[in-house]
Amino acid sequence: MINLDSPIEILSKVGKTTAQRLQKLGLKTAKDLLFYFPFRHEDWSNVISVAKLSYGTVATCRARVELIKNTRSFFKRKNITEALVSDNSGSIKVVWFNQPYLAKTLKIGDEIFLSGKVDLDRFGLHLTSPSYEKINREGETTHTARIVPIYSVTENLTEKQIRFLVKLIIPLAEKIEDWLPKNIKAKFNLVDLKDALGQIHFPDNKFKLESAKRRLKFDELFLVQLRNTLVKINLLKTKAPVINFYEEETKKFVSSLPFQLTDAQRKAAWEILQDLENNHPMNRLLEGDVGSGKTIVAAIAVLNVILNGKKAIVMVPTEILAGQHFKSFCKLFDKLNIKIGLLTRSNKMMNYEIGILAHDGEEKKLDLKFIINNSQLIIGTHALIQEGMEFNNLGLAIVDEQHRFGVGQRMAIHNKKEGISPHFLSMTATPIPRTMSLIFYGDLDLSIIDEMPVGRKKIFTKIVSHEKRHLAYDFVKQEIKKGRQIFIICPLIDPSDKLGVKSVKDEFEVLQKEIFPELSIGILHGKMKSAEKEEVMKNFLENKINILVSTSVIEVGIDVPNATIMIIEGAERFGLAQLHQFRGRVGRSGNQSFCLLFSGGEGSETMERLEALVNCNDGFALAEKDLTLRGPGEVWGTRQSGVLELKIASLADCKIAKEAKEAAEEIIKKDPELENFPDLKEKLSEFERDVHLE
Repeated sequence: MINLDSPIEILSKVGKTTAQRLQKLGLKTAKDLLFYFPFRHEDWSNVISVAKLSYGTVATCRARVELIKNTRSFFKRKNITEALVSDNSGSIKVVWFNQPYLAKTLKIGDEIFLSGKVDLDRFGLHLTSPSYEKINREGETTHTARIVPIYSVTENLTEKQIRFLVKLIIPLAEKIEDWLPKNIKAKFNLVDLKDALGQIHFPDNKFKLESAKRRLKFDELFLVQLRNTLVKINLLKTKAPVINFYEEETKKFVSSLPFQLTDAQRKAAWEILQDLENNHPMNRLLEGDVGSGKTIVAAIAVLNVILNGKKAIVMVPTEILAGQHFKSFCKLFDKLNIKIGLLTRSNKMMNYEIGILAHDGEEKKLDLKFIINNSQLIIGTHALIQEGMEFNNLGLAIVDEQHRFGVGQRMAIHNKKEGISPHFLSMTATPIPRTMSLIFYGDLDLSIIDEMPVGRKKIFTKIVSHEKRHLAYDFVKQEIKKGRQIFIICPLIDPSDKLGVKSVKDEFEVLQKEIFPELSIGILHGKMKSAEKEEVMKNFLENKINILVSTSVIEVGIDVPNATIMIIEGAERFGLAQLHQFRGRVGRSGNQSFCLLFSGGEGSETMERLEALVNCNDGFALAEKDLTLRGPGEVWGTRQSGVLELKIASLADCKIAKEAKEAAEEIIKKDPELENFPDLKEKLSEFERDVHLE
């Protein structure tokens, strides 16, 4: 007897090999299969006669097999299966490639449905590689003559196999507990979960398909919004140290800076300082374009935390970025005698020994415990929250480019002895569209720096055709003669014949041997060891390397003021927001900087996207543009740092997200502990485990 927990290998006709292939898709049980949703549907429900088939259309017909045989193409050396099928209105030829078994599967006289594209050659109309299905006594179809689900597959696994298995276990949908409260279903006109699961796989019609999609999208977004709402409420119950605003000292610090704060920086800093005065933890996201000055806003918050006798930590994704933040904060707090520690796997140091300020390059190597106990500000990677790490008197934790910081991670830096939590500030230079903020970051208060510092020169951006590439290289030589440095970004680490785009390793070889043999060229990519990457970046920062060829590993945070040209190979393969991030690696000094886009694609959509980058320097506007041009699936896929992976909902579902938010707030207002909603409470726990937010 098959149930929801039945292993997938016990289902009919699933051998050990097929089971392994299914497991690659995360399908281990019948329940997994039930919740493995199609990524799209083909409407093959309109069955027409053979005589009405027309060239260029995708159509479905019901016909009888009159002839079927295998032949072999002499020129392309392919196995070809040819058939002649007919109904009362006429006949048509059918062609399949490399499926010789069809000549045995389909026999003369078989009644079949055929769904596929109608092509034309010198012999007339024919169907090319259509889906086929024998007509059974019940007249039910799975692969043709209906709205057909299209699933993501893996190597040596077909959509037909997945459809067959899903059809087998669809009756189990009746056993799924519908955890969504009845009043919410009624208020927002949502179908029952069992009906949604049946119709998402094998819909009876378009209306029922859309109803199923809406219910399943609502479920997904409702759980996100419910969690966001609960996080906000629980934070209000959690104790945090009150950080009083030291107005006079803050004004003195700001006036000592060699630049003036923008109005946007002042506003963001004030929002953060107000949050810090509360006795419950701040949970805020500071969002600002590349070069907008988020670090100084964070520094104002850190200063007030330290003046209140508390400690602060700053966590970043990479050791390179940790080192840069360490130097930046040391420079900002140079005259304030603040003890700053750097803590990564490779480096453990402080800006000075207790009471004795060190000179550049003379930081003393110290042990972990000493740094934690004696630093007022600690900067490091996520090594800061490794097992056994304890912080006392911690007032503020700042997380850079890692917005989805889980509850478990927060507990790792909880003030254990004092029983209170620090305030949290996340920072990002990744532009986040408003719909994304609503769906993914509803638990975070948002501060936006939407203004660039005065005097920042606009980065000149240009699309370079293949014919003018040599002129770009001449320009690079001129800039290097001035003492400047160059970034070159490639989409891949290793060469790929299939993708046909530049790789870091290939480009490094060509540049070093053929184009710039007289220059010093470095290479940087994610497969290199941490120490190797550190050494390359150190040499680039010290101008020992003229040109750095890199993958997107340099996308976030790296600051090399002397770099003035950013060349992006295969620019069409990156999103607009990511291209804007790359561009932001230059233009960080008073020198005019340039971004040159080398593209292998010349389609209208590709050029429209790249022209948008040329004409716009606003990261937020570019993120919204990319969302419009490419769609949410491509722009904010799983690769996007910190983003939850949704199975069926997307950023386009703003209306459903708002409804889900309203429903979540309504539930929590009535029952914040979800005591009267045990099924919902269990589902929320399951959701948090699945997305690692526990």
